Amino acid sequence: MTISSSRKNIIALAAVCLASLMFGLEISSVPVILPTLERVLHSDFKSMQWIMNAYTIACTTVLMATGTLADRFGRRRVFVAGIAAFGVTSLLCGLAQSASILIVSRFLQGMGGGTMLICQVAVLSYQFQEGKERVKAFGMWGIIFGIGLGFGPIIGGMIVAVSNWQWVFLVHVLLSAVTLILVFSGVQESRDPHAEKLDIAGIITLSLSVFGLAYFITQGPDLGLTSIAAISIMAASVVSFLLFLVVEKKSARPMFDFSVFRIRNFSGALLGSMGMNFSFWPFMIYLPIFFQSALGYGSVAAGLSLLAYTLPTLVVPPIAERLAQKYQPGIVIPAGLFTIGLGFLLMRFGNDVGHASGLRMLPGCLLAGVGLGLTNTPVTNTTTGSVPSTRAGMASGIDMSARLITLALNIALMGFILIEGVSSYLKKIFPGVLDSLQLRSLAEKIAAGNFASLKQSYSQLLSFDSSGTAVHAALVHGFGLVMLYGGLGVWILAAASLVIFAPWKTYQCATAKCSLESDVALCGEQTCGR
Repeated sequence: MTISSSRKNIIALAAVCLASLMFGLEISSVPVILPTLERVLHSDFKSMQWIMNAYTIACTTVLMATGTLADRFGRRRVFVAGIAAFGVTSLLCGLAQSASILIVSRFLQGMGGGTMLICQVAVLSYQFQEGKERVKAFGMWGIIFGIGLGFGPIIGGMIVAVSNWQWVFLVHVLLSAVTLILVFSGVQESRDPHAEKLDIAGIITLSLSVFGLAYFITQGPDLGLTSIAAISIMAASVVSFLLFLVVEKKSARPMFDFSVFRIRNFSGALLGSMGMNFSFWPFMIYLPIFFQSALGYGSVAAGLSLLAYTLPTLVVPPIAERLAQKYQPGIVIPAGLFTIGLGFLLMRFGNDVGHASGLRMLPGCLLAGVGLGLTNTPVTNTTTGSVPSTRAGMASGIDMSARLITLALNIALMGFILIEGVSSYLKKIFPGVLDSLQLRSLAEKIAAGNFASLKQSYSQLLSFDSSGTAVHAALVHGFGLVMLYGGLGVWILAAASLVIFAPWKTYQCATAKCSLESDVALCGEQTCGR
């Protein structure tokens, strides 16, 4: 029986939405189980960071390669490969028996997830090209992605409570199989006829620079920030990034087409991508630690508390799309980023040392979630809608790369700030009790919520703090600095995005049909380049 075009579109949208649900669940459910993983796998704070960072760095590694491969060999074909890989590697994660094996499995899972993610946007952009249908499709995609993000924390907490942590990963094996059936039934094949070859040099140099910088931030304090090893890693990261710029400028068809950065809407939206992942998403990794360690919640209670942070991402995207159509993305995206920052500062000032509570966190969590919902879908729709449809893979690749690079680096940076904040507080209230190495080791255990091992290893310190008040206060102090960093950082990106969008200016195309090369510097409209 032949399936009608409209019915195929519905099935294709269902496939893309189910893939986005898996990706959303994988982002938001894993952080809730990190304290459990630390305990059952006998790992430390750095391992927990790398369980998340391995996934995001791997996503970044394959994103641009996937965009190019999808443009050349077919978006449906590559989408199928990504979903299958995600299912198989989720099985490997569920079977892992040590932190090191789980980190490797998470890296492989991230490669499948990145492939799957980039193809979602490319498939939607090709299959839904008309204005109203496109808005509805991206709106639905945003809602389902929000469901995965919003309910992921409570799903992860409940799985750990009623079964075991392995099923947080194994559930994706079943979902991947269903998604594949939908893809084969409804997704149309599409490709860019001008795509020729893969930019191997660009992929390698960009991936090495991101990995090196994340490794420097995470491991640098242990190596010694001024040590030869740390300086060498940082220097190699800088050289790799400079080589990436040279390679992309010389390539006949680079994976990063720098000419698109002259499109105001594209560049402004890209800063929106970076802003969301500067603060909201990396903090998602650490919030479960705050709820469970600083506030004493269990895994289910922590998951329920995280709903205040994530559920607005489910409700707000359709409203954001309508606002973007009415008031243009150049206003809505910076406003969304500003709202995220305001939420972070509310969390910071609502949780001073000695007054931390879930109730005081609630307004800031809700406001940050609303800001994310205002920003996410307009950013995606604007970046892909600002370039020709044949280059949708490249545009979505740059967008997602900006998100995941920013996410990977800020997971590491927030962890660094958290440990330094805890360490500085302990040093102030316990001067001379511990040397610098012992102090940092203690700060890492406190930051990870690993209080069980403190009594054995730090009995001398705890004799000064028998009630644990100082240890708790140190953790709250460290989190306060992380919240302050996230809020101020995203405000800076909001201001930069607003300046680049310049919604107060009007632009006119010099020709009836503007071209990507000639008029993008003159035309700031979203349709420029089509």
